[in-house]
Amino acid sequence: QEQLVESGGGLAQAGDSLRLSCTTSGRTFRSYAMAWFRQPPGKERECVAAISWNGDDTYYGKSVKGRFTISKDNAQNTLFLQMSSLKPDDTAVYYCAARLGSWTATDEYDYWGRGTQVTVSS
Repeated sequence: QEQLVESGGGLAQAGDSLRLSCTTSGRTFRSYAMAWFRQPPGKERECVAAISWNGDDTYYGKSVKGRFTISKDNAQNTLFLQMSSLKPDDTAVYYCAARLGSWTATDEYDYWGRGTQVTVSS
């Protein structure tokens, strides 16, 4: 059973940058495709970015493309989300997720973290 723990959330102003991290306790981190999802207040959860197990293939949601970068450090068992040019619309709880096989932008992931809050003020 993988345990995913997100960190790095907090308060930011529009235009700022934040980096989220997601660490795992399992030994098979390198085998997982992973993703970042977010759920704004009162809205459905959406996939922000996803990455293949080896980091060679990435996906970005339309609203964050060009501003966010997902990366995966298999040696450190850590997934990152570098967020730049933050906007108030980026305010949400951000979750990391992991699955065996290919990444997907749907929520069909096997393991989920508990989330970290990101709040962006104008």
